[in-house]
Amino acid sequence: MSVPAAPSAARTEEFSRVPTDTPAVPGPVPRFLPWLLVVGGVLGLVSAFTLTVERIELLMDPSYTPSCSINPVLSCGSVMTTPQAAFFGFPNPLLGIGAFAVVVTTGVALLAGARFPRWWWVGLTVGSALGVVFVHYLIVQSLYRIGALCPYCMVVWVVTIPIFWYSLLATLDALGGGARALHARIAGYHAVPVVLWFLVIAGLILQRFWTYWSSLL
Repeated sequence: MSVPAAPSAARTEEFSRVPTDTPAVPGPVPRFLPWLLVVGGVLGLVSAFTLTVERIELLMDPSYTPSCSINPVLSCGSVMTTPQAAFFGFPNPLLGIGAFAVVVTTGVALLAGARFPRWWWVGLTVGSALGVVFVHYLIVQSLYRIGALCPYCMVVWVVTIPIFWYSLLATLDALGGGARALHARIAGYHAVPVVLWFLVIAGLILQRFWTYWSSLL
């Protein structure tokens, strides 16, 4: 009986090129996507955890001044005690602790060489999209209802937007077909939407509190 021949080097190379469900975003995105998830997730996680601790301190001592209450505009204490700070009946930062833990885990796994199926990327994108919607609700409330900004909350705003955007790009690539073609057209300008997004939010903050900012000049 003959022994089956070992796969040739050419055959092995052919199999190594078989595409997987893991997004392979063109350009610079694959180099920094895992790091974006890790760094952004850690910043969001630390901010959410700190806000939770500050909220507990405030519950135990109503006269407590949170560390992020800096001036009349940058005042976590003014935000923490509002109904918007517990939209679902419990402190909003608890949502962030769970969500950012998933983001950090995903980034670390990618750095370790893990490959995720399409459904994981779709789930990450949907979850981060819901986070973006909630963040923008809180932005509107902070600017036009509460009239104060929470610095730790703003860190969450800053990291949630790019996490959503680049997760969306990765998902488009993972879905293949027309979605991948759309991704290929967007990827060359991947940073532009995020920069414009931040500029709009910064402009709204500047305009809303211009009286206070100008008094510091």
